[in-house]
Amino acid sequence: MDDDAVLIDRFLEMMAAERGASRNTLLAYRTDLQGAGEIVGGLAAASQDALGRLAGEWAPLAASTVARKASALRAFYAFLEEEGLRADNPGAALPRPVTRRPLPKILSSQEVDSLFALIAQRVETDHPAPLDLRLSALIELLYGSGLRATELVSLPRKALAVDRPFLIIKGKGARERLVPISDRARAAVATWLAHVPADSPWLFPSGKSHVSRIRLYQLVKQLAAAAGIAPERVSPHVLRHAFATHLLEGGADLRALQSMLGHADIGTTQIYTHVDSRRLVELVNSRHPLAGMQARIAHPRVDGDASAP
Repeated sequence: MDDDAVLIDRFLEMMAAERGASRNTLLAYRTDLQGAGEIVGGLAAASQDALGRLAGEWAPLAASTVARKASALRAFYAFLEEEGLRADNPGAALPRPVTRRPLPKILSSQEVDSLFALIAQRVETDHPAPLDLRLSALIELLYGSGLRATELVSLPRKALAVDRPFLIIKGKGARERLVPISDRARAAVATWLAHVPADSPWLFPSGKSHVSRIRLYQLVKQLAAAAGIAPERVSPHVLRHAFATHLLEGGADLRALQSMLGHADIGTTQIYTHVDSRRLVELVNSRHPLAGMQARIAHPRVDGDASAP
């Protein structure tokens, strides 16, 4: 097992340096690899037969979870083979479950409006609480720009400039992208900035660091509950989904949306077209050139019919 620890460290160093894997991705890989190693008695010398047992151990798990774990192991063994640390690659024995990408959870425009209405009640007073101003800035940026939770909470204090209506975000894989920022979000952030210590390197400081992802999840769910929305339906990622879906409903271009969301593959962005399928059907029925024409129904020809040719 000691060999495993060294090899996992080397593998994760490669993932970070060569593939730009994020901290969260690296943590997930480490957890999956260590867990598999405990099951098979060590990964370094594990045989195909040993890895084949994982399918049974993982049977109670969701197909998507099994796929993620198996993917981590395949990448790990490919690395060992490429580096000459193993002469073979036992990854062929790992399960390949059939997974179907689930449609993202979304909120309706009316539900999003209810969240912002509640925030407005709290901040549009003579002396709004600083934490309410912080919440306002967080939610405006989440829904108004589609940032990932980690990207949002780790924004530097000077991320937004008064004369610049966009952010430069370094997201997954260390890829940089431009993210437009609405006037509403810029105003909310400007108001919140008055309460951020001048020496803080973070836009949303907390203790010696910044607000954590977990705390952001808690704040979003508390806001949802207060607005009368089931908390389990709402998360920072759901607001990101709402941002994408509502932009598409408004006529946004799919490529532009891909850029704003920071998706490397447009196939990831295209899932939002499935969410919006109901609207697409309505568009076909109402906007298609033939939509206003009465449907023609073919009737069987009757002998002696004067209209028959």
